[in-house]
Amino acid sequence: MSQLNEIIRLDEIDSTNNYLKQLVREQLLAEGTVVIAEFQTGGRGQQGNSWFSSKGDNLLFSLLLCPKKLPANEMFFISCIASLAIERTLSGFIDNVRIKWPNDIYWNDKKIGGILIENNLQEESVKSSVIGIGLNINEKSFPDSLPNPVSLCQITKTKHDKAQILYTFLHEFFVLYQQFKRSEKLEIKKEYMRNLYRTDGYYWFEDGSGKFSAKIADVLPSGHLVLKTREEEKRKYAFKEVQFVE
Repeated sequence: MSQLNEIIRLDEIDSTNNYLKQLVREQLLAEGTVVIAEFQTGGRGQQGNSWFSSKGDNLLFSLLLCPKKLPANEMFFISCIASLAIERTLSGFIDNVRIKWPNDIYWNDKKIGGILIENNLQEESVKSSVIGIGLNINEKSFPDSLPNPVSLCQITKTKHDKAQILYTFLHEFFVLYQQFKRSEKLEIKKEYMRNLYRTDGYYWFEDGSGKFSAKIADVLPSGHLVLKTREEEKRKYAFKEVQFVE
């Protein structure tokens, strides 16, 4: 894990992503810099959703990545690597961890983690990437308003060492990142697809035209989800263009 250069620990911040992005603008940071907080006042998830976490109970952190010559149309590989690193980490404690496209982390049908990646593009390449991660580790209860959250503590009935889980994640992340830098993209893609949520048949989805039954056919390097309907029609969707019907 030689890429890990510094861990910046904060008690409270609006968002570790915001904090790290500001640091990147102000100074030269080494790839692998991590910002971790005990509490976020403005934690965000995909599609503008907020992220709930009691103070000190969970892992809330952001990681800086500076990929060289990563085409913008392949930046979804960063999401694949982060998702797989979480899957590998949590699978050391529990079974049935899956990645819900594009990068929510599920245990059975409940959400245990989420990722928010913000890329800084330079011409046609990714100059830097801030990977924000929230993992429900020791949360004992969630607001009733949340649809399907779960924590590692709730599943295993035991409290867990957050620092050790963070270290394991970073190890797994950089193992996968080195694999990516060796151009082993196909292996990463295959592992991502093997661990994708709801790939075992047809399920209900909803787009701008309504609900339909389909199965996941592929996820492209751009991050687009390819679905195949029962009528053998293939449909391609970007983030926010289609939803799983729970």
